[in-house]
Amino acid sequence: MAERMTELDAIDRRIVAELQADGRMTNVELARRVGISAPPCLRRVRRLEEEKVILGYHAQTDAASLGWSITLFALIGLDSQKEAVLCAFENEISAWPEVRECHMIRGGGDFLVRLVARDATHENQLTQRLTEAAHVVRVQTLQTIRSSLERPGVPV
Repeated sequence: MAERMTELDAIDRRIVAELQADGRMTNVELARRVGISAPPCLRRVRRLEEEKVILGYHAQTDAASLGWSITLFALIGLDSQKEAVLCAFENEISAWPEVRECHMIRGGGDFLVRLVARDATHENQLTQRLTEAAHVVRVQTLQTIRSSLERPGVPV
């Protein structure tokens, strides 16, 4: 499968960089920061959204203040790499609200999943649910001690 890359000029890149840093700014402020007027800036933002360069906007929250004191990663191994099995696993855990990211990986497992838990009991329940999921043969969990860096987006 070939990777898709959208052609972006310097202004598009500045728009993306500014919105990654602050997705709440007004279009007028964004236009001022990237050096163009508001109407063409809005057209560019809409095009970037339509082309799926910009996928959405969200608030970055503090998990602990919302009652999610534990972040853990789970390295998951399945008994088969058939596409139907892989998709079934992805579909199952995508319904879990505690699952924040799911990545199919190469080398050492099939999936790397980031989850949040309210406490150690909840973490243990999640681990048990993972180990009991269909086709799962191996689960290794890694609990974070602290996170020193978490950057949204990508370098632009």
